[in-house]
Amino acid sequence: MSMDDLVADIDLQALRVVRAIGDTGSITAAAESLGYSQPAVSQQIRRLEGRIGMAVVERVGRSVRLTQAGRVLAQHAGDIARTLEAAAGELAELRGSHTGHVRLAGFPSASPTIVPLLLADVTGQHPGITVTYVEAEPPEAVAAVREGRADVALTFSYPGDRDDPHGDSAHGLAVHAIGYDELFLVVPEDDGMATATTAADVRAFADADWIAGCPRCRGHLLELCGRAGFVPRIAFETDNIVAVESLVARGTGVATLPRLAVESFPVIPGVRTLPLPHAERRTLHVVTARGADRVPPIRVVLAALGRATRQAGAGTPVARGASGPARPERT
Repeated sequence: MSMDDLVADIDLQALRVVRAIGDTGSITAAAESLGYSQPAVSQQIRRLEGRIGMAVVERVGRSVRLTQAGRVLAQHAGDIARTLEAAAGELAELRGSHTGHVRLAGFPSASPTIVPLLLADVTGQHPGITVTYVEAEPPEAVAAVREGRADVALTFSYPGDRDDPHGDSAHGLAVHAIGYDELFLVVPEDDGMATATTAADVRAFADADWIAGCPRCRGHLLELCGRAGFVPRIAFETDNIVAVESLVARGTGVATLPRLAVESFPVIPGVRTLPLPHAERRTLHVVTARGADRVPPIRVVLAALGRATRQAGAGTPVARGASGPARPERT
């Protein structure tokens, strides 16, 4: 069979079916995810296998898995779909209409801050575009883009991050910095040492108990304290921002929190936030498949994300250590 014959025998819908089987591990689950009946999916697979002359799936016990040929097709399904979507989107632009569906994954403190602004922006300016959202930490969000479960990931990274989600895990994807998120030292309001405004002053809390957050935030806390000459005694670990501030307010420990986290809910009495140097802020990124910005709905969402990020107070990225707007102390 010639290359032209193979190309002619592969259709987009069959590729989607193959990819769904690879993602879900069963024909039944693939049918449910695509909104098809199980017999329809089975028929698609049999027709594809007959056309290309190779098995696409193989049965393993009570489940199925992709053969090598199936994995090849699944690997290219996302790129082919995006190319066709880009072409369809450009045709829609010629007709003067913007329609489409964009799947966004983002980190927790973006959920009550950046994401509502983004959704209002897109809905107001492009009602034909729908955005669905799932909350995920950066590594999971990047993986969702790579595996075709999300179109856009909103992520962050800290300076000195040893497990940067935008390194090897994002190889082959498009990563762009869209803003920064200032970092604050969170201490009890009545703490006599609550005058720290620089990273060096963190040393004053070397003997305090510390509250750590997500693995990436915990890693940065260790880096921050290490530069100040001590290893923090981490007594509590929680991703719950309200719990962090409540623990601090009761004098249980001290913590660091990014600005978006601090501003994502009303202030808890008894807490004071003090700005750390700009060099400690985290950078906000958007991650997509390469070329995804050619798809008009995705391009619209990326532009809206930039506006929402600025509106939420996470400004345009600048060089590390450069001066920039500082958030006033919160008491």
